[in-house]
Parts: sequence; C-alpha cells; structure tokens
Amino acid sequence: MAIAPGQWREVALSDDEYRLLVDVLGREPTPLELGMFGAMWSEHCGYKHSRPLLSQLPTEAQWVLEGPGENAGAIDVGDGLAVVFKVESHNHPSAVEPYEGAATGVGGIVRDIFTMGARPIALLNSLRFGPLDLPRNRYLLDNVVGGIGGYGNCLGIPTVGGEVFFDPSFNGNPLVNAMCIGVTEHGALMRARASGPGNVIMLVGADTGRDGLHGATFASVDDPTASHRGVIQVGNPFLEKLLLEACLELLQGDDVVAMQDLGAAGLTSSVVECASRGGVGAEIDVALVPRRETGMSAYEVMLSESQERMLLVVRPEGAARVRSVVERWSLHASQIGQVTDDGVVRVLDGGTIVAEVPAGLFTDCCPTYVREGAEALEATARRSLDLTTIPDLPGDAEADSQSVAGCLLHLLASPNIASRRSIYERYDHTILANTVVAPGVGDAAVLRLRGTGRGIAAAIDCNSRYCALDPYLGAMHAVAEASRNLVCVGAKPLAITNCLNFGNPERPSGYFQLSQAVAGMAAACRALDVPVVSGNVSLYNETGEIPVMPTPAVGAVGVLEDVRNHASLRWHDGDVVVLVGGAAPSLGGSEYLSRRHGLTAGSPPPLDLEQELLVQRTVQGAVEAGLIRTAHDCGLGGLAVALAEMAIASGIGVSIDIDVPAGQSNRRDEAWFGEAPGRILVAGAEKDIQTFLALVEGKRVTATRLGTAGGSRLAAPGWIDVEVAELAAAHTSGLPGSTQ
Repeated sequence: MAIAPGQWREVALSDDEYRLLVDVLGREPTPLELGMFGAMWSEHCGYKHSRPLLSQLPTEAQWVLEGPGENAGAIDVGDGLAVVFKVESHNHPSAVEPYEGAATGVGGIVRDIFTMGARPIALLNSLRFGPLDLPRNRYLLDNVVGGIGGYGNCLGIPTVGGEVFFDPSFNGNPLVNAMCIGVTEHGALMRARASGPGNVIMLVGADTGRDGLHGATFASVDDPTASHRGVIQVGNPFLEKLLLEACLELLQGDDVVAMQDLGAAGLTSSVVECASRGGVGAEIDVALVPRRETGMSAYEVMLSESQERMLLVVRPEGAARVRSVVERWSLHASQIGQVTDDGVVRVLDGGTIVAEVPAGLFTDCCPTYVREGAEALEATARRSLDLTTIPDLPGDAEADSQSVAGCLLHLLASPNIASRRSIYERYDHTILANTVVAPGVGDAAVLRLRGTGRGIAAAIDCNSRYCALDPYLGAMHAVAEASRNLVCVGAKPLAITNCLNFGNPERPSGYFQLSQAVAGMAAACRALDVPVVSGNVSLYNETGEIPVMPTPAVGAVGVLEDVRNHASLRWHDGDVVVLVGGAAPSLGGSEYLSRRHGLTAGSPPPLDLEQELLVQRTVQGAVEAGLIRTAHDCGLGGLAVALAEMAIASGIGVSIDIDVPAGQSNRRDEAWFGEAPGRILVAGAEKDIQTFLALVEGKRVTATRLGTAGGSRLAAPGWIDVEVAELAAAHTSGLPGSTQ
C-alpha cells in the first residue's frame, strides 16, 4: 500500500524527516514501517533535540555499574549490592486522564527497574500543577495522587518521597515524574541486549489491545488535549505484580539472555532496541501475539502500548522452563520470533512480510537538531527587576500581615511550602518494612538495605521558578539541592537521575532553556561528583503556546555506611541549633516574593559549588560520626520557614538567642525569608555541638549558633513570637480541597 501525500505528518514526522527516511531506506516505507519510524524518530524515543546536549553530562565514576543507555542506571553501594534507579515522565497522558496517566507512569518506571534484575523497593515522584483555586487543577491533583497511590500500593512498593509545586504555567499541562529504586546483586544485573542468533523471542504478560496507540508521538507534540484520549494506557497493578515476580524468578537462572519492557512504542521499540543494542537482527510474527481485541492489524499490534508486557530473549533449550515459571504465576509466555544474524528487524503477519528494516536505521539514523537558542525578552526583564523597589517589612514582632511573624504564617500556608501530609498519607510508605526516615520526617527518605548495616537515601527536587528565571543556574540549584537533602539525613550522594521537562525546543526560547539547563546540570554534577546514570526527556509541555516553567527534576541517591547514624527534622528539648553555611540570602526567585508580592522576578541566589561541597561534606561527616541527629536544608521560604518546619515536626519550639544577620542589602525580609544554597540548620546536644564546632573551625565553613530548642513557641526577640501549634495550623491549611 502506497503512502499518501502528507501521511507521515500523522505520525509526527516532518516533510524533511520523511525525505530522510526515504533516503536512508532507499525506498518508500510500508504503512507499518512508517508508523514504526514515526515512533522511533519521535522526540520521546529518539531524543532528537536533547541527544546532542546530553553528551555534556558526566556519566562515569568508580561506583557506577551501569550508566545511560539501558533501562535504568546502577551504582555500587557496597556488600556486593547494586542500587538501580531511574525517573521518567508521564506528563501528556496525565493531562488527559490523570488517574490512568499517573498510574501507568508508575507501572512503566517499575518495569524499567525489575527488567534490570532488581527488586523495586521504593517509589518517589515529582509533580507540578496549576493553582488549586481552579477546579480543574484540584481534579488533576486528586486523580494523579490517586493513580500514584493506587498503583504503587497495589504493587506493594512504598512511595517514600517526592515534591510538588504549583504555578499558573502548569494549568493545562501538569508534570508527573515517577522515580523507582531497586536492589540486586552485581552479578544479577540484566541488560536489554539481544544476542545469539537462533535464540527465541518471547512475549510475557498481558494481552495486547489498542490502548496506547501513538503514545510516543503523542508525548512529542504540544497538544495534550482530550482528542488524544484514546492513546492513554490502562494499567493493571495486580497483573504487574505477577509479572514482576515471574521475571525476577526467571532471572535467577540462565535461560533468559535479555529482557526489555514494552513501554513507549510498545513492541516496536522493545524489538528494535534489543536488536540494535546487541548488534543483531530480529524476526517476529505479529500473528503469534496474544490479543484481547479482535480485528487488530499488524500496525496496531506493533504500536500498541498496552501495559504489563515484557519481551524476553531466551535460549531455545530454556523456552519450556520459561513457560513453566510464567504459567505458575498465572501468566502466559508466547514465542513470537527469533534472533537473527543479519541485523534486520523483520515483521511478519501470518507469514507475509509487512516490515523489513535494518535495526540501525531506527536508532542510528534518527535525525538530531542543534538549534539557535535565545532567551525570551520577558525572562530577561523579570530577572533584571530592581528588587530594592520592593517595600521591606516593618521591624516589629506583632503577628499581623505586615510583620515577620505574620509573613511566616502566610508562607507556611503557601501551597508550595505547606504540609504534604494530605498527599503522602494516600501512599503506603511502610510496606516492606525498610523505611527508616519516612515522608514529612526528613529532607530525604532513608531505607535500610536488608542483610547489611547500610542504608540508602533518596530525594527528588527542582525549583522550577529558579529555572524559569535562569535555567543554567536553576539546574545547578536542582543538583545541589537534591544532593544537599541526602546529606541532611546523613547519606553520601553517589549519583543522580534526571527528568528534563521543557516546552517546545523548536522555539528559540525553548531551546535556550533546555540547552542552558543541561549545561548547568553538567557543571554542578562535576563539581559535586555525582554522575548522571539514567534519565528521561519530556519536551513540548505547552498549552496554547504557553510553556511550563522549565523543570529539570533531579532524583539523587546516596549511601549511609551505618543506617543507624541518620538525621531527621526533629530536634529535642535542650538541643543547640546551629546554622551551617554563610551564603547571603536573596529575594530573587524566592517564595516570599511570589507569595507576598505576586512576582517571579530577580536573579536566583548565586551558587558557589566549591562552598556547597564543603558544607555538604561537613554536615554529612558529622551525621555519620553521630554528632548530629537533626538537620534541615534552608530551602523555600528561607531561614524562618526552615526553623518553623523543624519546630512543627518536633512539636518543640526554639528560642533564637542572637539578632539574625541581615542579607546583603540589610533588609529584614531578606534576612528571614531570603533563600540561599549551602545553608543547613543542624541541632544536637551541647557536648556534641561543641565537638562539631571544633571540627568545623578551620574548614572554611561558617557555623553560627542561633539558639536552643525548647518550650512551645518559636521566639526570636523583636521579630517572632508564635506558638508552635499556630505554626502547625497554618502549615496544615495550605492545600485546601486538594486531597481532603
């Protein structure tokens, strides 16, 4: 069947890309081949705009066992164990069907982990929504949280951490990023690289339906509307649990030589990527693929993104054993083809060839683009705003709307700072009994590694507002903050995974944001010695040509040599409170400026990466040595909010004994609510703090004694005097109607 003029645009290929396709193929494609190329050359699968940029990222270190290119990254955490982790987006599907979009996002990232031979032990998420005063945004939040909790809870995998941020730029295009962590032994790591001509190709798990058709191309355009409702996948977590257990059992033997999840582009991407990575060919017959709907064409079978399916490359002599294991888990395994030695992906439909393409044409010949980026004039103007024109706070301690205390209560109720309890209580974070530091208790989650005395910590972070004002500096902050949060619980940061959420890269402003953010992330990763081992790119996140705030979410993982030596937000009565790090706070890009004055403006705080590393290593070493049991990053809202959050978590107040130093411009609002990197509040017993301060002396790290924990009030003479109960009431009121 001939390709009709313009038919390639239906699969999101441009005219130039179609001409390239015909050129490299040496002929017109068949309709199925066109659909396969449309999927594999989509932004989602082909990384057309991001691939040339991602080469800047550091990916190697002595402890990295598997870097980018596989289903997930893997690092050595000692005792012969590997931690496998990755983050991925499901933004466009969640904009249309938030429950199923978020649920299948969790299902997909979990499969990426266990296909590597690792047992999933934890989930995290990074979410973005428009303001909750719009009913549509409340609906999206409720159902995204419901989908994440529903799928993860049913799988029996705890959701142990995450973050959420609200801004009008996300009104029509929420961001839903799901991260999963798994553990295995070094020797048990599995790769998705087909090998051994004559080995059989098997499909395991759910039957194939029409759900998810063109999902990869849908995620590569800027139109996440209801007209795409048919592309949304439908998940079944109970079936995925069976698939997980069956696959992990199979990987205990040597019958399976490669395993690949059927994610974006379904059978097309799994077959092509396995063959391409292994330098071999593959021949499959779609007539052998089990289906749950009648009348499905070869095109629909190859492009379906039905969930809970896995592709296996199996030694012929092991096929019967694979079937036996799979059937014991109430699943079925279908032999649909074999590995060949000619490097060609060949698709048959009942014996008739419907696609025949060298595997490398799908992957190696995918076009890439390096564009001219230019910052939008509006962004330049926002960053250049003279913040000295903003009126300062008065110098009294009365709890009215104009005082420091009044502003503190106002900020604690901000949706971007308020308690996330109404969200994380819908997730089961205790199942598997590995969670040592749970949501709301620490800056990062801490999990024990069973059979050892070690632990791992994980966090995911990004300040979208910083990135909107300065994508280079904002991405640096994302890496630094994620690492800092690990340090605050006592972990040594080892590596990161990233999810780059941006608008249309074909626009100069969109490409500028993407390219600058990748460069900033690369610089921070090198300086902080945290390589990037996996990740995902999600572009075209726009609504009506209005892009989302650029959000390069960073998921970080670190190790604790002794999991008992960890820290949390909670101080004890009589503890001495110390501010570590002397960076001057700034109002640029702050939550205070946004919440109180309605401005996303100014330059984000400068980031001294050398000083950041010194502060992080100092605090991490002190926690590891048992000197510090309480630590908290001064993040959104600055010093006052960080102190309040610790008081609320502890149920114990604090008396500040010194006049808090002002910021660079001698402003009261900057001193209390200005933000700066490399500042960590720590607390401990008097004797331990004295030892800590002696260790810090001479390390070029500033440590300022602020006061003492105790009583029922947050008190700073002349500035703040508020009951902890009043702080807590404001903090728990910030997400009204969202998940109540």
